[in-house]
Amino acid sequence: MKPTSLSLHPAFKLNGLDFSSPEEVLNFTDNLLEEGNEQEISVAKFIEKWLDFTEEITVHTSGSTGKPKKIQLTKQQMVNSAKATGTYFKTGPGTKTLLCIPAEFIAGKMMVVRAMVLGWDLHVVQPTKDALVEYDNDYDFVAMVPYQVSHSLQALPKVKKLIIGGGTIPARLEEQLQDIDVEAFATYGMTETITHVAVRRVNGFARSDVYTALPDVRFSQDDRECLIIDAPKISDKKIVTNDLVALKSATSFQWLGRWDNVINSGGIKLFPETIEAKLSEEVQLPFIIASEKDEELGERVILVYEGAETDTPDFNKIFTALAPFEKPKKVYRLSRFVYTETGKIKRGDVLQVLRKYR
Repeated sequence: MKPTSLSLHPAFKLNGLDFSSPEEVLNFTDNLLEEGNEQEISVAKFIEKWLDFTEEITVHTSGSTGKPKKIQLTKQQMVNSAKATGTYFKTGPGTKTLLCIPAEFIAGKMMVVRAMVLGWDLHVVQPTKDALVEYDNDYDFVAMVPYQVSHSLQALPKVKKLIIGGGTIPARLEEQLQDIDVEAFATYGMTETITHVAVRRVNGFARSDVYTALPDVRFSQDDRECLIIDAPKISDKKIVTNDLVALKSATSFQWLGRWDNVINSGGIKLFPETIEAKLSEEVQLPFIIASEKDEELGERVILVYEGAETDTPDFNKIFTALAPFEKPKKVYRLSRFVYTETGKIKRGDVLQVLRKYR
């Protein structure tokens, strides 16, 4: 296989090694395929696909909001996405970065693409919950999921800029980040947008609940007040989402929740994600806010949590943080939730299980 040199930056390093040509990169990936761990093998397979003559890459959605599906992305679109990230975060050649999220999904793949396109020094490790803790190196730019961040708080000062994606950041975790010397950002995006198209600072003097667009991205709303993304460099058409937002400008918005999850209780529109954020500090077990039919209200708010029979939180005390119309009218327990491979709760599947055993 003769490799291409598609945006392979001469400063690109992988696990501390320099490469003078795409051929040298492929020789190294051949070694990883034979001797590497599961994460390194995923990276090697992706790099080989990246350096062949095809113009597209096939990726899979996580399945957190529906059945996982295949999506075709052009390599040029992925290059454009990588350059937008580099511009926004000012991360040029020589940026030292850690890949500690799964390389088989789009977020991990894009860390590899950014390294190759922007000339980063990429270190690949297994995507464990405390991967950052296990290594003494300092890093300029790291991507993690909230679960990893919560298990790496003491090690975060080793990171200059941290992006957090793959799920909502619990309120408690966001508060814990306030006293840590790291520039932490929440990201907004999806597989269709080739990871993030907007970010918000979650700690420090620039902390905000408003997401700001990356370069060449614009926002609008449809008649449901859901976000529409116009990003011509990464998508050939506008992307209509099911995310309800308060649009602040053509380049900024406040995220409210998913249109699919909205609860209409007695004529009041409630956002489960907003209620979950209020309860996240008090409920230490995995949980979701949802609804069920009610003769008087139309829909009533419920809480479903994952736990053993001996796990009995004092919900009467916990619910004092909520407005009267937000308080769940029923609480249900399941011994096990259904999760995606990336650790997101699959709300639809959880509620289906609940209906089966209720």
